[in-house]
Amino acid sequence: MKISASIYSDKKRPLKNVIQDLVSHQIDLLHVDCNDDLSVFEDIKEIRKWCDTPIDLHIITENPNKYYPLLKENPVEYVTFQFENLKNKLNIPSEITGKKGLAITTPTSVDVFESYATMDFILIMATVPGQSGGVFDQKNFSKIRKFRKRFPRKSIHVDGGVNAEVSFILRNMGVSSSVSGSYLFNETSIGNALMNLTSREIDSKYVIQDFMTPLKEAPHIFGEEKTTKEILQCVEEGKMGFALIMNASNELTGLVSSADIRKALLSKIDTPKTITSDDLINRTPITINGKATVDALLLTIKSCPFPIMYLPVVDDEGNAIGIVNFVHLIKGEI
Repeated sequence: MKISASIYSDKKRPLKNVIQDLVSHQIDLLHVDCNDDLSVFEDIKEIRKWCDTPIDLHIITENPNKYYPLLKENPVEYVTFQFENLKNKLNIPSEITGKKGLAITTPTSVDVFESYATMDFILIMATVPGQSGGVFDQKNFSKIRKFRKRFPRKSIHVDGGVNAEVSFILRNMGVSSSVSGSYLFNETSIGNALMNLTSREIDSKYVIQDFMTPLKEAPHIFGEEKTTKEILQCVEEGKMGFALIMNASNELTGLVSSADIRKALLSKIDTPKTITSDDLINRTPITINGKATVDALLLTIKSCPFPIMYLPVVDDEGNAIGIVNFVHLIKGEI
């Protein structure tokens, strides 16, 4: 996941010093907030003289048309327009280069992106836009899951309240870029903050059930009497590479992943018709309690002798309540 530094969050130093510090620490992107202020492009011109780090421009305006000539004259790598401020449907000229995105606040549904599906990414504002030092609103975890399901080929960017723990969760969810401002500049140094934002060693505030894929969104089947074909169909139709297996009481009784299917085929490669549902199901999958912290999640992963791609989540009674899918963690690092 790329880290986009909100350059105006440092109020103590001249802009040139801030940019030079960020560049020396190899920041991925420079996030430039434009609250309907055309003079921002004067800063962009200066930044271009100082470095070639990609610029991530976020424009909040009722009238985007007045920015188009400036964007043609001063191309940026990423440009985002705030949805809630638009008076009319956004129509960015094709001559404007760079990746284009739509920003939405927490109360706005990701459904609005349907009208902007030609854009490259969505920017989810997890705090109040323009408010420095806000706390990440965990409602946005479900918005990220919903957007990824609706628009699997689009990138997700997040702005607001991103600290070390939130950064880990966002990487796990496959977020491509996160904006960091107050956290980045309030640490003892930018280098220290960047290490925290990309570290796997974090302190926990959130628990697994805050950001897991809940059971209603995960492929699952009551498998005690299901056929091999029905289980395979559940995995295929779920499009996540696995299916949770439960009994009539919702108790987790197993997991079927693509790896389990492959093992079953290899074990009976000469007699594939003899494969049963029991051959497919891993009856002793590694699980984690939904009340466990992110730190406990990391310890579970580290203690496992083999790579974990899917981690079923259970309650105190052993009932399935969701899953943590690490496939998105890989995508988010690309």
